[in-house]
Amino acid sequence: MSALPLIFTAGWASGINAYAVVLLFGLLGVTGLADDVPAGLQRTDVLIAAGVLFLIEAVADKIPYFDSFWDAIHTVIRPAAGAVVAALLAGSDGSLPQLAAAAVGGTTALVSHLVKAGLRMGVNTSPEPASNIVVSVAEDIGVASVITLAVFHPVPAAIIAAVLLVLGVLLAVFAAKRIRRSWRRLRTWWETRRGRALPS
Repeated sequence: MSALPLIFTAGWASGINAYAVVLLFGLLGVTGLADDVPAGLQRTDVLIAAGVLFLIEAVADKIPYFDSFWDAIHTVIRPAAGAVVAALLAGSDGSLPQLAAAAVGGTTALVSHLVKAGLRMGVNTSPEPASNIVVSVAEDIGVASVITLAVFHPVPAAIIAAVLLVLGVLLAVFAAKRIRRSWRRLRTWWETRRGRALPS
């Protein structure tokens, strides 16, 4: 079977939480629960780095406005991670060249990341912080569930990822006004923080 469904799903999940994707694939491979996980994702140093960064993101992703700042930083990181994971997954699969796999994984991760970042900016218009925490936890559970499903049943997982991606795009379009309002607030917050940091 072609690795394309697994690559697409990994790209979608990387756009939401790239560190969780690397960590999950690595743990599934190391524990022997999955046989086809690339060796590069099972390395101890990769697992430690992914685990530490996942814990940092687990906190940063739940802080109002800082989560959007964190997303901005990861606009390059998440698509790059999606491309690398996709290339590694395609390495042992002769049906899809690594360059094409990287393009699919990276592009899917970029779209997924932009949808996540946009929706989280919309969530930041809510006056209470609980919504950020609920959405962040839901994203983590969603990524873990879909990636685990993808390892054993790649086609159903890819269908779920595609549906979630389309729904996310539609929600982002409908929430455009709130997102613009959140962007203005984020910019004001950032400028205020910079102003406080400047020496008097």
